[in-house]
Amino acid sequence: MFLGIIPSPPPLKAQSLVYDLKARLDWGDPALTIIDVRDRTEFHFSHILGAISLPLNELVDRTLSSLETTRDIYVYGDTDEETAEAAAKLRAAGYQYVSELRGGVAAWKAVDYPVESIIQIPESY
Repeated sequence: MFLGIIPSPPPLKAQSLVYDLKARLDWGDPALTIIDVRDRTEFHFSHILGAISLPLNELVDRTLSSLETTRDIYVYGDTDEETAEAAAKLRAAGYQYVSELRGGVAAWKAVDYPVESIIQIPESY
């Protein structure tokens, strides 16, 4: 008998661990955006799979022009302090669902979750 209960992912928290984001991505249809606010060079070297690059100095202008304020957003930077600053800017701009990804890409890599790199590293023989 169907009771009308539809399972849903866990609610977005103000601060998330990498496990929280991975669980959300594994849900299947995450309906979220992952924002990397680090320098583009660092982003090109390595970033969380599916993240978009919006450096801190461009963050609010570019986000407001492309994402609705009700979108679930996970944000990370070089440090937890930079991440908190980015989240505060997004919240001040009207974004309702922003989560600070604690530890950023370093924490993501530490548990061997998938990363992307735009820079090709030549193979050594």
